[in-house]
Amino acid sequence: MPDVIKLTGITWNHTRGYLPMVATAQRFSETHPGVEIVWQKRSLQEFADFPIERLAQDFDLLVIDHPFSGFAAARPVLLPLDELLPSDFLADQAAHSVGTSHTSYHLGGHQWALAIDAATPVSAYRPDLLVTLGLELPDTWEALLDLARRKLVALPAIPIDSLMHFYMLCCGLGEDPFTEEGRVVSEDVGIAALEHLRELVGLCAPECLQRNPIATYEALTAHDDLLYCPFAYGYSNYARLGYARKVLKFGGLVSFDRRRLRSTLGGTGLALSRSCQHVDLAVEYARFVASPDCQRGLYFTSGGQPGHRTAWEDPGVNSASNGFFADTLATLDQAYLRPRYDGYLHFQDEAGLIVHHYLKEGGDVRSVLSQIETLHHHSRMQ
Repeated sequence: MPDVIKLTGITWNHTRGYLPMVATAQRFSETHPGVEIVWQKRSLQEFADFPIERLAQDFDLLVIDHPFSGFAAARPVLLPLDELLPSDFLADQAAHSVGTSHTSYHLGGHQWALAIDAATPVSAYRPDLLVTLGLELPDTWEALLDLARRKLVALPAIPIDSLMHFYMLCCGLGEDPFTEEGRVVSEDVGIAALEHLRELVGLCAPECLQRNPIATYEALTAHDDLLYCPFAYGYSNYARLGYARKVLKFGGLVSFDRRRLRSTLGGTGLALSRSCQHVDLAVEYARFVASPDCQRGLYFTSGGQPGHRTAWEDPGVNSASNGFFADTLATLDQAYLRPRYDGYLHFQDEAGLIVHHYLKEGGDVRSVLSQIETLHHHSRMQ
């Protein structure tokens, strides 16, 4: 028997991150006899923290977060997909990007990944409890605080999510972070954003400080004591009948300081390692996964959250997900794109810890912002 060609991949351990990769790999092997693609998974925290250069040594295919683009552009870790994929295919990916998902992986003149998954913090609620309690969804920050005082609000506030919320509130106060050379944000805006975020977190259960988005959605669906999450990276799985105990409904964000909040873009991309020994097959598989037919078909039905716009606009996809994609697309399109410079990842890890500590323990908010600015300065010097 001929030898089997084996490709390996690494993704993250949630239904949304793992099952669509397994399903697409299985289907690809069925249409390509003699090819096997084996996916492994890591935790969501490891997804954000583990050095990509070490993963690239061991795996052919990597599901990555877009801030890794700066690292990849500066080091020989990933293959530039613009040199491997047809220009018309990449043009279609760009034309059908959800927000800036596609361009978030383009840096230094090259495309480092395909945006197979799109996400940003959106709101979520329990429609059944909304009726039972006879309440209305908040549309303003003030109304959100009122609902939080009733202990009906939960949000993820582990370090990485706390930092993303900080960015969001800076945008809500009229200043996108990192727009001015040499600093994260002006003192007035940075202080106000931190104080507003701490006020909201302080009105919620302390468990929020230990929850990521997945844990937050599990808390919303497992019991009947929480009604609303104002912002957490969206997971369409929880909008699908039969996935969790209760179905969630997702939507946009509240207004803040007379502006609709803009959350911080997330999502994932499919990248190819430079250590890959079967580049042609890896490229063909990546193209299959990112294709519009797969994205709104097998990729979605196996639990994925597509990155191709045609899937977000597809009536069948929306019917199967309680309108998740149609109801949150505008929020994705307006999302803030965080930095991707080489050295940003270290800043993100450490700044998240600083914001999280302030949310938990309080302290001199000016000192907190000063620590963030000092960290940013050092990250730029790498």
